[in-house]
Amino acid sequence: MERKYKNPPILEAICEFRLTPDTPWDLAIPGLFYERVKDNFPHREQRMVQEIVVRGIPQSFQHRVQTTERVLFFVPDRRTLVQIGPRLLVINTTKPYPTWEGFKPYIKKAWESLQQVVEVRGLEQMGLHYINQIELPSQEANLEEYFEFYPFVGKRLPQRMVGFISGAEFAYAENRDHCRVQLVPAISESSQMVLILEIHYFLARPRAVSTNEVFAWLEEAHGRLIEIFEGCITDRLRQIFDVTF
Repeated sequence: MERKYKNPPILEAICEFRLTPDTPWDLAIPGLFYERVKDNFPHREQRMVQEIVVRGIPQSFQHRVQTTERVLFFVPDRRTLVQIGPRLLVINTTKPYPTWEGFKPYIKKAWESLQQVVEVRGLEQMGLHYINQIELPSQEANLEEYFEFYPFVGKRLPQRMVGFISGAEFAYAENRDHCRVQLVPAISESSQMVLILEIHYFLARPRAVSTNEVFAWLEEAHGRLIEIFEGCITDRLRQIFDVTF
């Protein structure tokens, strides 16, 4: 059973769809899309966005920074938005998180609206990405009391860390899907230790999920995200989130 927290640490939740290169695209699509979502997302903006694109090559990865134009559509309170770019659909929702059942209708509306204006021929990648901001009682808090996922430091090394990056990537569904987990300190001027726990579950094998299987895949992905999140934390941290069932 999924745990319900009175003070969930979710800062932002993101659902992303990247379409295959053979999916047709033109400049009219954002306008056609807006006509179908404007009742839910009435506010429209255009922005230039820089992103790092990672492409796998034999025995290595290539990274490049590309700049693309995106059109953003916001709900009235601007806490949830949809982003449209070339062969890209992103749905974001920010704190306070509306629960998975509250987030899903926005995803459904955006995905189905896109399918009405584009012949989606396949999915290059899709994913669910949760960013959690976690505040511990003090700057001197012992990580292993609160986390099951944290950097290990051997006894011969200094035990006090002023910074770290702890990350891992796990395979699921016979390597069809991957889940990337990262824990890092956040920049904070408070007397508390503030950490960012990111969990990103994504389709690692292009075209491995059909467009008709999207929502079944998302439900599976969300279930995996819950398992990973709960596996990363201890009961002491759950008390901070004020767990109820």
